[in-house]
Amino acid sequence: MDVDIWAWVGETQQQLSEAGNVGLAMALGDLPAQAYEGRYPQLDVMAPAIAQQAEALGQPWLEFYSRYWHLVGRIGDRVQGAVAIEDAEQLLAFAQREDVRDCPATPAAVEALAVAWANTDGPGYADRRLELLAPAIEGADPAGPAFSGLVTQYAAALVDAGRAGEAVTYIESAVERLRAAGREASWELGAESARALLAAGRAEDALTALQAAAGFQADDPVAKDHRDGVRRALVLAQLDRLAEAVDALPDLDVVGEHPRVFVEWAQAVYKLSGSAQITNTWQLGRVLRQWIDYFGMMGGYRSRVELALVAGDLAVARQGVWQARALADLAESAAAELRADAGVAERVAALRAAADATAEPEAPGPLEERVAYFDAADGYNADPERWIGWLAPLSGEDLEATRRHTTTLGFLGYPASGADIYWKMLVDSGDIATAEPDDIGYLTTLLIEARQDERLEQLAGMLPHAAKHLALARLHTARERWPEALDNAEHAVAAGAGVDARRIVATAAQQLDDNVKGAKALLEVLDELADEDVWRMIVMATAAEDWAAVRKGAARIGMPIKSTEGPIEEEMGLIRVILPAPDGGRRQVLSIRTGPATARLALPQPRGMDYNAGDLVVFDPQLLEPLPEDPEEQQNFVPPFAAVSILRPGGYTSYFFDGAAPSESDWAEFTEVMAERGWPMWVYSDENYQVNHPTSGEQLPGVFGWVAVPPGVSPVEVDALLDDATERWSHPLAWLDLAREVDVEVERHERIVKEYGL
Repeated sequence: MDVDIWAWVGETQQQLSEAGNVGLAMALGDLPAQAYEGRYPQLDVMAPAIAQQAEALGQPWLEFYSRYWHLVGRIGDRVQGAVAIEDAEQLLAFAQREDVRDCPATPAAVEALAVAWANTDGPGYADRRLELLAPAIEGADPAGPAFSGLVTQYAAALVDAGRAGEAVTYIESAVERLRAAGREASWELGAESARALLAAGRAEDALTALQAAAGFQADDPVAKDHRDGVRRALVLAQLDRLAEAVDALPDLDVVGEHPRVFVEWAQAVYKLSGSAQITNTWQLGRVLRQWIDYFGMMGGYRSRVELALVAGDLAVARQGVWQARALADLAESAAAELRADAGVAERVAALRAAADATAEPEAPGPLEERVAYFDAADGYNADPERWIGWLAPLSGEDLEATRRHTTTLGFLGYPASGADIYWKMLVDSGDIATAEPDDIGYLTTLLIEARQDERLEQLAGMLPHAAKHLALARLHTARERWPEALDNAEHAVAAGAGVDARRIVATAAQQLDDNVKGAKALLEVLDELADEDVWRMIVMATAAEDWAAVRKGAARIGMPIKSTEGPIEEEMGLIRVILPAPDGGRRQVLSIRTGPATARLALPQPRGMDYNAGDLVVFDPQLLEPLPEDPEEQQNFVPPFAAVSILRPGGYTSYFFDGAAPSESDWAEFTEVMAERGWPMWVYSDENYQVNHPTSGEQLPGVFGWVAVPPGVSPVEVDALLDDATERWSHPLAWLDLAREVDVEVERHERIVKEYGL
């Protein structure tokens, strides 16, 4: 997207603000940052909401813009594949509409579809990507913003098609075309050049290309550093410069949040796993297994197969024979989704042969004593991957061994394997109706984690009434089917299933906004609850305004309440309440805690917000930040809590003010006047905010903020008070929106805004 589209975005924001759509205007400019910075919960809410409003407002460019950035957030760092293809195809069709095609950003829809195909199966979709991209590049101006992204994807498709040498030549030609047009290649194009050179067997040249690209601007600047580090490590490892490669490779805690680099990072780790600086452990195997499942959910078929093969090779290297075989089976099964084999069958066969040729680690003791050895093992240092192999001969025959073996399989990411063993022992070969509750619970967990819902429903049908409904309630909770979860949990409670069922009742009822039912389910067994459950009951009882239940819960956890009946309205100190912002982010509002789970907002909020000063909110009493260890920091610490709901609106109305900052004495007098009236006021500007002197043009310290007034105070009263309180200031304050509302001195306020550059 070029300067034209960004200028259009700015104009659209201004138009939306003037029309009263302040929240929409704020959110609009933040979408790219949400996509690049990984603020996906915000993006997944805000982008569709903006697209829906844009459609209602008859603004197709705005709709395209929001849909595009939502898709970028999915196919970029999250590398969604098959699950995003249909949306990418629909976006491209939308971009070709007559009322959209002139938008400067529409070529990005072609690139987005090519990326979605690449995420799904790069080699399998290579030819289709080339066919899609070629005409778009033909019609793209090298001086425009779309050209670099399109040619980057074209080169990537050439590499995936096995035409790495051709890709190198193509990129060189594209870079020359960019230079001739006065533009520089993007970092992404430079990095793709390095990938092509590496695939062509020219590792030294690949490193040179990466170094040359280091100074280029990135289309995704947030991802540049870790993506560069991963690719650099891969190239250096290929050159056997292992120490440098290890230094370049980002740590797992960095890449763990960025699925786009999972495969290359794993490939680099495998190449470096023989060095003393990279430890090939069961923890690594567990992480890679989680990544494999991630790509399975996202429809990243090629990445899933590639990771399974790399993880299998790493398992062989650490003698994890059972895991290597399981990963070979997984890769072979997942390969059925690929459009092109590209050597997968040969690699699967090689992995199996390597596993067969590898000796398993020697067991710590005789077979009949394995369970005792397992229980005696150091839980911190023990290797669960090895215990899988050591317990396997007993699993399915001995119940104690089966429990440990199958739950460890689930822990390492193989719940389906564990479920198969448990099922055979408890269902096929035993009487499931008389099984221990713990065994039913273990098997239920494994089936849920393996996403074998039909099998779990089959299991539930074999169980006694209480156990049946508890198992189904757990399944529906895991899938967030709240009405079904509540119904089954209530049946389980009625049949005597115990506290676990009541917890599900509470969780589901809260999700369904039935706080009375949720609180009651826990209150009835208050003495049996852990503190965490008591707090949950308090929150739901507060939302239901069942103050007697709140007091019982507070007494249970030792929290003193002065009053004995009615609403709890006490001053319990300052807290920060975290509320949603219009841009999909979070807003911290200083508040006064009035009860175990209530607080009254103390700061005025801008117009268009769903909350304001004076509102009484319910919050979750679980701290969002740990208490500082330093005693001095503890004294200044204002604890943050997440808002749950608005219990009672205060009815306050906010008014915006802006202008040059007055003297300290004038400002102190102004704030005193506001405090005397009980009008919350807050300055949102900081020390960097400056305005223009109307005659000299010099920069003056500025101030802007909001004042909130309670119900019953008319806008005319607010205008009159502000006028009286600021009339002696050396520079006037403006409150243009309020002036327009009361139709008083509108021209004067417009002049102040213009002259001071507010």
